[in-house]
Amino acid sequence: MIKKLTILILLFSQVISAQQITSYKFSFGPAKEVPGYIKVGPSQKYSSETSYGFDFGTIPFAVDRGGKKPLTSGFITSDRPFFFSVNLPEGNYNIKITVGDIKEASQTTVRVESRRLIFEKIKTEPGKFKNLTTTVNIRVPAIGNTGEEVNRKPREQNKLNWDNKLTFEFSDKRPCICALEISRVYDVVTIFLAGNSTVVDQDDDPWASWGQIFPRFLKQGAAVSNQAESGLSFGSFLSSNRLKKVLDMMRPGDYLFIEFGHNDQKEKGPDDGAFKSYSERMRLFVNEFRNKGGIPVIVSPANRRSFGEDGKITNSLGDYPEAARQVAKELDVPFIDLNGMTKTLYEQLGQENSKRLFVIYPANSFPGEPKALNDNTHFNSYGAYELAKCVIEGIRENNLGLKKYLIKGLPSFNPAKPDPFEEFSLPLSPHSPVVVTPLNP
Repeated sequence: MIKKLTILILLFSQVISAQQITSYKFSFGPAKEVPGYIKVGPSQKYSSETSYGFDFGTIPFAVDRGGKKPLTSGFITSDRPFFFSVNLPEGNYNIKITVGDIKEASQTTVRVESRRLIFEKIKTEPGKFKNLTTTVNIRVPAIGNTGEEVNRKPREQNKLNWDNKLTFEFSDKRPCICALEISRVYDVVTIFLAGNSTVVDQDDDPWASWGQIFPRFLKQGAAVSNQAESGLSFGSFLSSNRLKKVLDMMRPGDYLFIEFGHNDQKEKGPDDGAFKSYSERMRLFVNEFRNKGGIPVIVSPANRRSFGEDGKITNSLGDYPEAARQVAKELDVPFIDLNGMTKTLYEQLGQENSKRLFVIYPANSFPGEPKALNDNTHFNSYGAYELAKCVIEGIRENNLGLKKYLIKGLPSFNPAKPDPFEEFSLPLSPHSPVVVTPLNP
């Protein structure tokens, strides 16, 4: 009898542990317990056993202000970026972060997963607090219960986008984090991104893409699931099961933004080309997503920085931008002309100043990088920021229903009038093995 009872208890405990928690409330004040919240101290390290804690060896410190309101009477902070991770299943989550300090001003930037920007330079005055809200998406390689999974490249194996936890990166001049709330949600819009290295969540500074800046401009109710990866074409996106993954995760009313071209033009088979395999696969993506009730959006590939003698951008992408336009017209799909907008952007900045958009830096600019970086295809954070604004403007121009999820007060953007580079900055992310300090080219 005792043996049977022991077995039943073990089975019951296994069932409970299998039902993973999907909602958390954390308070970071060092002194007071807050009813309904889990009190977390700076020494709480993340592990698979604890399910939450500070990650990657980063240790913030706690400040107690002794205020009357327990939730805002203290906070955690650091003079360098720090990470906090929570073990969660795949899905969309509403996030609420309380920031501020009773006695001093604060300034906080927050990224999630692989450097996905969600809050930028949020400032509070002494004695003031702000509740920051948004919706984020996390995923795993498995494709439902099919037994299949996304075939990831070796460099993706350790990406935060693919692990079984949600990771926050807190940084800036003086981040003051009082509380964090996480709750799983189902009635939100997911925006899937399919593309290459100009779209992917880049892991390492100084590289960045518009896909990882895009979430910064969205309010709660819409989440970005960036499925792009460096080096991919339509064909390799398909063969690595990434479209299957998108179709498995999506719900009716979700969006799929599609931008390919840079790597497709390298494919030289008899059936390859802008008006052959490229267009055929684009139609496949559109039709498969539409058949499940989704809304596809075609984005023409961003220009490379390739100036001619006349000071104008030359077309280094051949017929691929035009093919994207024609498929969009043929299938009546919303079309964002990122190719045209980037041409305007680069030419407005000029041959020299346009370097500021790209990973172009002198030799010895970064520790461990003695060679000059002269990348005219990939963007730094400033370039990615400007391209994300181009995509946002494309949403408005197409009058997509998605526009209701843009943050309040976001002004229109004209690529012929870019944001001044001198006024732009973002804290660097330390997750990269080499922390760099970008210099003006």
